[in-house]
Amino acid sequence: MSRATGASARDWIARSFTHVEDVLYVALGVLLAAGALVLLADATLTFVTNLVAGTLPSRIIGLLDRVLLVLMFAEIMYTVQVSFREHALVPEPFLVVGLIAAIRRVLVITAEFAEVKDAPTETFNTTMVELGLLTVLSLVLVVSLVLLRRRPAMPAAER
Repeated sequence: MSRATGASARDWIARSFTHVEDVLYVALGVLLAAGALVLLADATLTFVTNLVAGTLPSRIIGLLDRVLLVLMFAEIMYTVQVSFREHALVPEPFLVVGLIAAIRRVLVITAEFAEVKDAPTETFNTTMVELGLLTVLSLVLVVSLVLLRRRPAMPAAER
């Protein structure tokens, strides 16, 4: 096989992989969009149901948790979109998803702990340690996002 034929075959294979990758990204995007829409519809229905029933104040943490999950889906969809468009992974959306996940966990912990009136000291200590670690994680993610946004943009080929 000559060099020209070998290079041509490699180019064809590379283009084929790119097309397969594009199809996968489109399928992922569609699935994520459908999932986000279902979650958003469910959150809207839950909101209206609790508003009409007068139970919204006691259910607001759960509703906020669901809305933050929809936001995580949206950020992952954005990551898929950027990957589809530029054929490169960028770190910012992953950091944002991690930050949202940490905030969701803080909300769940505080809501669960508020329900317990007489928690044992060990449970209290464990909860405080977890909240402290989540706070440190959130700060690290925010600093990472700030540093990434300050760096000069690189062309996709250099990533």
